[in-house]
Amino acid sequence: MRNYEEREYDIRHAAAFKKTTEKWGGFSNMCGGFPLVVGEVRFQSAEALYQSCRFPNLPEVQEKIILQTSPMTAKMVSKPFREQTRADWINVRVKIMKWCLRVKLAQNWDDFSQLLLDSGEMPIVELSNKDAFWGAKPLESNTYLGINALGRLLMGLREQLINNDKEYFMVVPPLNIDNFLFLGHKIEAVKSIDKKPIANNQAGLFDV
Repeated sequence: MRNYEEREYDIRHAAAFKKTTEKWGGFSNMCGGFPLVVGEVRFQSAEALYQSCRFPNLPEVQEKIILQTSPMTAKMVSKPFREQTRADWINVRVKIMKWCLRVKLAQNWDDFSQLLLDSGEMPIVELSNKDAFWGAKPLESNTYLGINALGRLLMGLREQLINNDKEYFMVVPPLNIDNFLFLGHKIEAVKSIDKKPIANNQAGLFDV
């Protein structure tokens, strides 16, 4: 991935989000209400899907993540195993995040596509006090600085949404990366579903 430079954002004129309960909180991977199905595996959030991708060789860890009842616990339960994250994680994490967002859109079309379109031409910015890679950190009053990788991926997805028909998004091809597995099985193309899966606890701007 290229374009790693930090950018400044005036959040008074941005679709900025920090809490999932805020107007633009649906952009957060931590937001509930956007369940996903990949293969026959159900995920309660994009965060659980993303964290699971860290551990293709540890299906037991992936299962722990999937079984969590909230996006935050899905993230936290993976922390003791971070040293066993796939070796190429830094190189593939943005591609994986972009894929997760495509799955989120395909399987939550009405709500997520409308949220993207409602943001108009505003920058989409994840606000953070400590993460200037996925988000942006406060620089001064109303000004945030960061790479804002998640926000920029969302803006890229929004641009695709404006320029393509719905059918373009209904099948998400698997990533062309090694060892792309869930619970020991290779991930194939992910399709949209007729209605949202019932979440349960059973097991462009970035050129990527």
